[in-house]
Amino acid sequence: MIAISYQQDEPRSVVARVLLDTPIGKLSLEGDHEVLFGVGLPASRAARGEPPETPGRPPRAVATAARQLNEYFDGRREVFDLDVALPGTAFQQDVWTALAEIPFGETVSYAELAQMVGRPRAYRAVGQANGANPLAIVLPCHRVLASGGGIGGYGGGIDTKRALLELEARQ
Repeated sequence: MIAISYQQDEPRSVVARVLLDTPIGKLSLEGDHEVLFGVGLPASRAARGEPPETPGRPPRAVATAARQLNEYFDGRREVFDLDVALPGTAFQQDVWTALAEIPFGETVSYAELAQMVGRPRAYRAVGQANGANPLAIVLPCHRVLASGGGIGGYGGGIDTKRALLELEARQ
């Protein structure tokens, strides 16, 4: 389960940024004392030119996310139980909530995801909201494929998307 709260009017300041070594590269985890609000993939993190890791002990929300992501990559976790805050439009929030409902090891198409949010013709808009997902892996946008089963795009690169799908298929 993922506890999601949306705070459009109150942008949160990064209290901590932690770089987590994983089989797909270093993930960037961002959060404060109560919530996680960013998991950046290696390719997207480098493209944004993020500042370096915050020194010192990470706050609870970030430390919990790091532990759960390690469990995911070790094959011991299929569902995340994290408090997160996500600024975004109502439509983006609907898409991100629907992502959390895609079962581990399963995939849906962009068209199916559009139906899940009650907007069956909005598959392109769903793809854009999917691409703006600030919590990669935790909100599993890698589980969304192109219609017809093609892999589709991925902010972290196609090889990363394949690696995540293969990791889940092995479990």
